[in-house]
Amino acid sequence: MTTYPTLKLFIDGQWIETGDAGAMEVVNPATGAGIAQCPKAGPAQLDAALKAAGDAFPAWSATSGAERHAILRRAADLLRERAPAIAKVVTAEMGKPRAQAQGEITGSADIIDFLGEEAKRRGGRLIPTRGSQLIAQMVTHEPIGPAVLLTPWNFPVNLPAKKIAGALAAGCTAILKPAENTPGSAQLLVECFVDAGLPAGVLNLVHGDPGPIAERLVTSPVTRKVSFTGSTAVGKQLGALAATHMKRFAPELGGHAPVIVSKHADLARAVQMCATTKFRNAGQVCVSPTRFLVAREIYDSFVAEFASIAGKIKVGDPGADDSVEMGPLAHARRISAMEQVVADSGGNRGEVVTGGSVIESTGFFFQPTVIANPAPDSRFMLEEPFGPIAGIVPFETIEDAVGIANSLRYGLAAYAFSGNLDEAHYLGRALRAGMVGINQLIVSSPETPFGGVGDSGFGSEGGEEGYLAFTDTKLVMLAKSGG
Repeated sequence: MTTYPTLKLFIDGQWIETGDAGAMEVVNPATGAGIAQCPKAGPAQLDAALKAAGDAFPAWSATSGAERHAILRRAADLLRERAPAIAKVVTAEMGKPRAQAQGEITGSADIIDFLGEEAKRRGGRLIPTRGSQLIAQMVTHEPIGPAVLLTPWNFPVNLPAKKIAGALAAGCTAILKPAENTPGSAQLLVECFVDAGLPAGVLNLVHGDPGPIAERLVTSPVTRKVSFTGSTAVGKQLGALAATHMKRFAPELGGHAPVIVSKHADLARAVQMCATTKFRNAGQVCVSPTRFLVAREIYDSFVAEFASIAGKIKVGDPGADDSVEMGPLAHARRISAMEQVVADSGGNRGEVVTGGSVIESTGFFFQPTVIANPAPDSRFMLEEPFGPIAGIVPFETIEDAVGIANSLRYGLAAYAFSGNLDEAHYLGRALRAGMVGINQLIVSSPETPFGGVGDSGFGSEGGEEGYLAFTDTKLVMLAKSGG
């Protein structure tokens, strides 16, 4: 594949080019130009996908773990082989620099591999009995049933891969509904599973307007699990809908990650890592380091060096120039959101040290922006910017920093830098988040759980938790038949 794919639905083993609800345009955010028309599934097509997932579930759930693993392993290998071509589609759809896109894809293959292996490993456990009449107490993890997978645009391969691999490895069937602006990336991922030999109906792909699709899929009696990654506001709505129909719900929602930089930190290393990581994917990362809380003793130096690095980041169209370090925002609404954050930081409410403006072009570009000492009640400090804006705040004591870090209801990721071992352990315990990185900014690998607390959601993807999330726990107590 060297060009953007013809977009289709995938239902019950069949690729379908026409959507009953019409079509929607896919736009390249770096140029503002349309690149494809995507079919929108209508109610009958959604019902067909639900029926396919329901009909395929008994056979797939009865398939041995070894066979499920073999198919997922082949899918991962195909994803690696096709990574260079798929990366071009990721870049065209959401503006991620090519090297970052390819890294996302190969990392997704590793996730599929790991979760596929869980299908072979997860045999349950035996619990010792208390009485002579009991022969055995067995705990098993049974596939929960057909799952609805709802994913956003910022990691258009990684996030669907986590959900698909967890569901299929556990023996569940699935319907994937990816973001409207990244359908091609999701389609090429699904093709890897199909070409790996996945039976018809086990994985289905639908596109269209998120509200009506989510409501029909979530409320269907076929659906037994809903896995959603996206905003906190939408997650709460979907959670209420799922609860009304007694569906298991796993939300991975927004974040506003704090980074505490202690006076004991390696300043040069910390500022380089923080400034570089903050603007990855134009800051459109749920675990992006965003609120930088820096010890007063090193605050001025940190701000100056951070702003210097941010001001040198090369911004542009990554589809036209592989040396671009930061691409566009996903759509025009993100530009407006950035402008509102900056506007609220003027005067005595924070100093815009660098950036702060739209980059005039046909695409959706915004300057890497650094705000020094934003007001505690500013829009930046209270709301996830989800863009290329960093705020840096001084603190007096490490306890003050922890208080600021934990002051929001978000709790996805948190980070800290300290060369003092006792302080590092304290920060690991005290920071309220589902994932905490100390002296580094990586909180995800195929083997580890990924998830938050509070308004950032609950449950985990990745690691063994990513498999168990698609299972029900079952206890079997076996007693003697007589005497």
